[in-house]
Amino acid sequence: MKVIIVGGVAGGASCAARLRRLDEKAEIVLVERGPYVSYANCGLPYHVGDVIEKESSLLVATEQMFRAIFAIDCRTRCEAVALSPKDKTVQLKNHATGEVMTEKYDKLVLSPGAAPIRPPLPGIDLPGIFTVRTVPDAKAIREWLERGSSDLAEEQDSATFQPLVKAKRAVVVGGGYIGLEMAENLAHRGLEVTIVEMLDQVMAPLDPECARLVERHLEKHGIRLALNDAVAGFKQTETGSLEVFTKSGKVYPADLVILGIGVRPETALAKAAGLEIGQRGGIRVDEHMRTSDPNIFAVGDAVEVKDFVTGEWSLIPLAGPANRQGRIAADVIFGRDSKFRGTQGTSVLGLFGATVAMTGANEKLLKRLGQTDYEKVYIFPNSHAGYYPGAKTIALKVIFRKSDGRLLGAQALGQDGVDKRIDAIAMAIQMGGTVYDLEEAELCYAPQFGSAKDPVNFAGMAPSDVLRGDMPLVHWDSLDGGFLLDVRNPPEIAAEAVPGAINIPLPQLRARLGELPKDREIFLICRSAVRAYYATRILLGNGFKARNISGGMFSRSMLVAK
Repeated sequence: MKVIIVGGVAGGASCAARLRRLDEKAEIVLVERGPYVSYANCGLPYHVGDVIEKESSLLVATEQMFRAIFAIDCRTRCEAVALSPKDKTVQLKNHATGEVMTEKYDKLVLSPGAAPIRPPLPGIDLPGIFTVRTVPDAKAIREWLERGSSDLAEEQDSATFQPLVKAKRAVVVGGGYIGLEMAENLAHRGLEVTIVEMLDQVMAPLDPECARLVERHLEKHGIRLALNDAVAGFKQTETGSLEVFTKSGKVYPADLVILGIGVRPETALAKAAGLEIGQRGGIRVDEHMRTSDPNIFAVGDAVEVKDFVTGEWSLIPLAGPANRQGRIAADVIFGRDSKFRGTQGTSVLGLFGATVAMTGANEKLLKRLGQTDYEKVYIFPNSHAGYYPGAKTIALKVIFRKSDGRLLGAQALGQDGVDKRIDAIAMAIQMGGTVYDLEEAELCYAPQFGSAKDPVNFAGMAPSDVLRGDMPLVHWDSLDGGFLLDVRNPPEIAAEAVPGAINIPLPQLRARLGELPKDREIFLICRSAVRAYYATRILLGNGFKARNISGGMFSRSMLVAK
């Protein structure tokens, strides 16, 4: 059998190595149009920021390694330029020699990835404007930062041209993963950084109130945010620096611009070959990673896959799913019945000492799909036992079905232990787990690592209390004129009060029940909703109608605009 794999990063490289492990006799050709195979493009921003100093550290495997260890015909600077499914041939162009050869295949795997979006804006090709996709991209940005634009002096006729010695200001276009990682790393290098984002929030996969926490964290560390404003064009000044114009009419000066607008699946080859393209613009594949041609597979950022939670077709450009897809394609080619379960968008981002992570569906998506059978809770547990030094608060939003408690998604932000909590919830989601499963989860406990009741347990206990009726819930955006009762202590009220709320501290509540109405629903307020939960139980046990405001003052602060 002869297998040709187009694209040597993530899914393609994973497929090639797996296929060789399964079939020692197969002829495997791995082609990559760039100079490297199997490099860690997720590490590119950190190479720019000098966290990863050596370019070679980004190379997970090399062309020579594929040849020597896996006996794979690995060809870099080799691009697939045409495909004929009928003849089962692919044309490969050697960029070093210009030669184009036609190769036959028994099975073909497409792993072309996704290209950074580079819209046709005025001035977008000016020097100093970069995308971040490949190792050469990161190298070019590093060189620009170290060189500034001094080389432009030779290209300028104007006697007034004064070349920059070193970049001091950067504009990052786009507030997604790459944009935020680049913003952090440029700030670490001493640049003043402004993020211009077309949406009204950073990190689109987050719900808006969770994104507010990320935005405040960025601003706390000196990142300037220009949200709800799209870039309209770029201009080079007489001194060689850049100006970034937005649709609102604002102008941001920059010595360096990073385009982190997003990525678009590279599907030109697949389209030209007549393969099915999905509504979201990716190559359509089945659960075995087969395209509409049974002899052609596709994996990675270029494919559309089913969202594990919603069942909707989606584009999820993440390295983890890409590697699993490559492995599954190799299994199926070898004759095994491997299936891709779908993608749930589990992801994590480090940002100035904090971690933001998420998995599953967000509330925005559920609303867009018209789903109503869901509820959410906000909890703010400690990352480990509070009596052990260094415990940090984790802000955690959990979304679940009202009808059966099935977990739908979670989002978290904190400075310690965020990733492992989302990992645990992600696994529960993939196994079809419920909030009751989280409630009963047995997890590691020692005071420096967690608590006897881990944040994951709380992520199950709070929703389970809601579903059992033990903790009737209400949210800040749907209070509907209920009676507001704040059970915090007076000093807390003095620091931040809720207009219209009556204050009865929790220790006094039982003695002052006569001050409360029994003909109105009482909404309970405290700092994080824990004391309000205790108060809710007291009131319910004494014949009152009561609801806990989820997340308390912590969640209220998430809803307040910057």
